[in-house]
Amino acid sequence: MNEPNQPADDAEPAGDAEPVDVAERTVQVRNHPTRGRVFLAGLRSTSIVCLQMILVLAFLYVLMIVLAKFWVVLLPVVLAIIVCTVLWPPVRWLRARRVPPAAAVIVVVLLALGVVGGVIGLIVPSIVDQAPDLANKAVDGIQKVQDWAQGPPLNIGDEQISSFVDEITAKLQQSATAIASGVFSGVGVATSVLVTLFATIVLVFFFLKDGPRFIPWLNRTMGVAPERSHLGEVLLQMWNTLGGFIRTQAIVSFVDAALIGAGLLILNVPLAGVLIVITFLGGFIPIVGAFVAGALAVLIALVSASVTKALIVLGIILVVQQLEGNVLQPWLQAKSMNLHAVIVLLSVTLGGTLYGITGAFLAVPAVSCLAVALRYIVDQIGTAAGEKVAEEDAAAARAAGDG
Repeated sequence: MNEPNQPADDAEPAGDAEPVDVAERTVQVRNHPTRGRVFLAGLRSTSIVCLQMILVLAFLYVLMIVLAKFWVVLLPVVLAIIVCTVLWPPVRWLRARRVPPAAAVIVVVLLALGVVGGVIGLIVPSIVDQAPDLANKAVDGIQKVQDWAQGPPLNIGDEQISSFVDEITAKLQQSATAIASGVFSGVGVATSVLVTLFATIVLVFFFLKDGPRFIPWLNRTMGVAPERSHLGEVLLQMWNTLGGFIRTQAIVSFVDAALIGAGLLILNVPLAGVLIVITFLGGFIPIVGAFVAGALAVLIALVSASVTKALIVLGIILVVQQLEGNVLQPWLQAKSMNLHAVIVLLSVTLGGTLYGITGAFLAVPAVSCLAVALRYIVDQIGTAAGEKVAEEDAAAARAAGDG
């Protein structure tokens, strides 16, 4: 009786083993999806990210168009904010001495206008007196360059030089219409500049007088989280960063202009006062401004004096620039902006290409403010994710200091 049932008993483990293998395969299939599903999931998430980036870029494009349309109104506001970062410390000092806000602002603004007017009054007579002599020496300098080019090792012939001069002349003749239209539109440009300057001065007065009320009003309007609104905090950090940058650049530019100007005065280079002012103003355009101002000083020394004086001026400028880049500027800024030199150069190039001298001047302040906003957003993301952002930043700073 038991023998016929024996094969059934032997087959029972085999029948029980097959469902176990199916279950294991089912678990494996659930833990490891197919390649097609992985590819489709990655493609779907990539498509969503690309669409989000397209929307962000479209928003930025529209924002740039809107800013360009209202640039006439925004330019005085931006210039006023930059000027306020320079004038706010003396205004704050006067207000701390119980001087009324309006009176403190009027005193500081009038002193600033007096300083600017005095500088202009000093350099204009120098330009009027020395410009004709400098023009004559420039012609002589061009003749010297032509004689040098005709000699060894270049040995450029008169025909090649004449063809080069003729080509430049043809280019100027082709753009005569544009030059003429620019001359005739000079009155309109001058009027626009005067309107912008007047609007900037008025805005500076009201910003300095009523500016301290803005952040509290913004916090009441936007809400607090928990002590002040995110927008108010970002704007306050931007103001501190912008003020530190402008004041630091002013000190650095003043030292550069003083040292280079002393060398120009000792060497008796013409238009030294004008070059000192250009060097000071050029310092507010990092990298590019110093290069242009230095090249102009060397060129004027070469045309008006000799090659030896030009080389001495070049040596003075290189020494001052090394002192600024390696000692003065890092010590004053203390890496407050934390912007790489490549970012600074690219921002100045882009700003100058899009908006000329004004864009080159405003490029680095704009990028520094954007960097502040980006860092604040990253810090808020890290805080929301449970990271100890402040402690990690302090540890990184200590490690950098030890290194």
